[in-house]
Amino acid sequence: MNGDPNLYLFLENLKIKFQYIEHPPAPTIEIAKQYWDSHDATHCKNLFMRNHKGNKHYLILLPCDSNLAIRDLEQQLKQGKLTFASEERLMKHLKLTPGSVTPFGLINDVANHVIVFIDEQIQQSEYVSFHPNLNTASLIIRKTDFIKFMDAVGNPYFFINLSR
Repeated sequence: MNGDPNLYLFLENLKIKFQYIEHPPAPTIEIAKQYWDSHDATHCKNLFMRNHKGNKHYLILLPCDSNLAIRDLEQQLKQGKLTFASEERLMKHLKLTPGSVTPFGLINDVANHVIVFIDEQIQQSEYVSFHPNLNTASLIIRKTDFIKFMDAVGNPYFFINLSR
């Protein structure tokens, strides 16, 4: 299986089952969509951002066809202007590379530094999918198991209205 062996062990320890889909590299939603057509899950867009001071980092999860209302999020967070975090920050906090951003990278954030915002539309989903820390595969898991995963990694997470 492609992806992070530590992630598979983490999921196994939590008794989280998943469907594994191997595919060519899919660094963007547009590319990934062609491999997801026949799978009934909410496929997610994952954005890694930082505040203007660079001292807070956020992982933002939305359904793949949604657009982030970034100004609304900036007003909700009251952290000033948000920007995409650098490749170095992504590696430092989640041990991920651009094009492979996923909440599964939170297993590498032992300090629980990254705050996660999940679009409330995802709460309506039975299944969600994310890359397994590498963009040559996707994992589909039950949303309830995703919440179990989030609780286990310990990063703060919030369901809020993120999309337009």
